[in-house]
Amino acid sequence: MGSFAGGGLPPDDVVVTALRAGDETMFAALLDTWSGGMLRVARSYVSTDHSAEEVVQDTWLAVIGGIDAFESRSSVKTWIYRILVNTAKKRGARESRTLPWSSFEQDGAAGAGPDGVPAGWKELAEGWPTPESEALASEVRGLIAEGLARLPPRQRIVITLRDVEGCTSEEVCEILEISAANQRVLLHRARTAVRGWLAGYFESVKQPE
Repeated sequence: MGSFAGGGLPPDDVVVTALRAGDETMFAALLDTWSGGMLRVARSYVSTDHSAEEVVQDTWLAVIGGIDAFESRSSVKTWIYRILVNTAKKRGARESRTLPWSSFEQDGAAGAGPDGVPAGWKELAEGWPTPESEALASEVRGLIAEGLARLPPRQRIVITLRDVEGCTSEEVCEILEISAANQRVLLHRARTAVRGWLAGYFESVKQPE
């Protein structure tokens, strides 16, 4: 099971051929590689972890049902994430959403360092003190979760895909079907807002010299 996961997935044409042939090993490798990130993205649209899990399950069912019609106009990853986002949007529209991002706080997010700050934000965090205890790192993760929850939905999903899930700007534009300029503006506004909230926190906890 998941024999590709350790060394990365094979090229898209190999993935598609295997899925069309009902290759369970390939499907397991995709699950291992992408399901965690898909859950985080879905969770930014819906109100509970259970709903996010159902969105991901529905997405994989749609992938299996639609793989024969896949035309390779985009990568397999962006195609799957586009299905995910559309599925999550429909589910979220039926719910009363409250502070999505609790799951981010629980696992610290993909790519987060020991200080709780996602790797994609290191250039923004220059000059911030590094939390020296697990308790403080946990508090920072909680602040990031709270800050992301405050963002407008479009900013939140862009920063999630770019900085938490590590998608490229091109992938985000394809997944969300937005222009490159729009993606840049949304990402800049989201990063600026989160940086401001975190900078204010770090300033308040600085020890006097």
